[in-house]
Amino acid sequence: MSHDYRALGLKSGLEIHQQLDTKEKLFCGCPTILRDTKDSIFEFFRYLRPTQSEMGMVDRAALEEVKVTRKFIYKAYDTTCLVENDEEPPRELNPEAVNLALMIGRMLNMSIVNELYTMRKIVIDGSNTSGFQRTGLVATDGYLESKEGRVGVDVLCLEEEAAQKVEDMGDSVLYSLDRLGIPLVEIGTAPDIVSPKHAREVAELIGMILRSTGRVKRGLGTIRQDINVSIAEGARVEVKGVQALDLIETIVEREVTRQVALLGIKKELKEQGASVSDNIVDVSQLFANSGSKVIKKAIDKKGVVLAVNLPGFSGIVGRELQPGRRLGTEFSDRAKKSGVGGIFHTDELPNYGITEEEIKSL
Repeated sequence: MSHDYRALGLKSGLEIHQQLDTKEKLFCGCPTILRDTKDSIFEFFRYLRPTQSEMGMVDRAALEEVKVTRKFIYKAYDTTCLVENDEEPPRELNPEAVNLALMIGRMLNMSIVNELYTMRKIVIDGSNTSGFQRTGLVATDGYLESKEGRVGVDVLCLEEEAAQKVEDMGDSVLYSLDRLGIPLVEIGTAPDIVSPKHAREVAELIGMILRSTGRVKRGLGTIRQDINVSIAEGARVEVKGVQALDLIETIVEREVTRQVALLGIKKELKEQGASVSDNIVDVSQLFANSGSKVIKKAIDKKGVVLAVNLPGFSGIVGRELQPGRRLGTEFSDRAKKSGVGGIFHTDELPNYGITEEEIKSL
């Protein structure tokens, strides 16, 4: 679908994370090599919980993570040490990584800070054994020239790479410590990107600058882009972990399509006087003998079936927002984040083994 991106007020920015090809990790002397999990010599587990910041506040993202208690299991190797295990204090910053970050800052026309302070970003999704990521601000206020004009480069940070997720088992997650601590630069642009094509161009320019140093890692997973997208009246959405350059244009296009569709639905619902009831009803008894495998499995595990009435939403919940994604998908994703197994809506029923009689009873 084609859009007039300037008329929509599209604003986009990139966060590019690039692993540095240094001999040692950022805070210890371990080599920056990846290992096969079969080579692990031992494993351990942790439960992570949020703590207050220096300002006495708890990070909202961290609070979201702990809504569901999860066990984090870590694979360790003969090429990792107690620093990765968070059983030993970090050592001095790797000078090779610092010098390389300074070089990249200069190449992006940035102002280098007088002193580099290592800070903590709270992360309790299990990707850091300590519950936080160590990061330091290296440079600010840079820019690069593109076909659409100058694009600001707001920040350059030097930080440690996260542990690699191997397997998500629902109530537990398996991580590998070989990647944890590899030096990484994070480059954040200003929201000066004005089209999907422009987003790809800027990513290509930054990638070219990084590769020209001859001292960054190459291959799948060594560089990742987080893409921030917003339009007028819409919301800022961050699409994380984009690894393929070819996908950037499509991702920005589809996120704009999604936000345009959601704004259209919002307007339609207002015109129809639609509302969301706060009366959530337990209807498990109606489905006690259901032939639906999904519902039967949930009830057998002592789960419940809850229902809520959405007056004015008929025919809208199943509406497509972007290829392969509907309004119902938006509802489902938010529900699952809170620990709900999944949702059905009457626009897609009867289906999934749910009968017409059960719908009428509902």
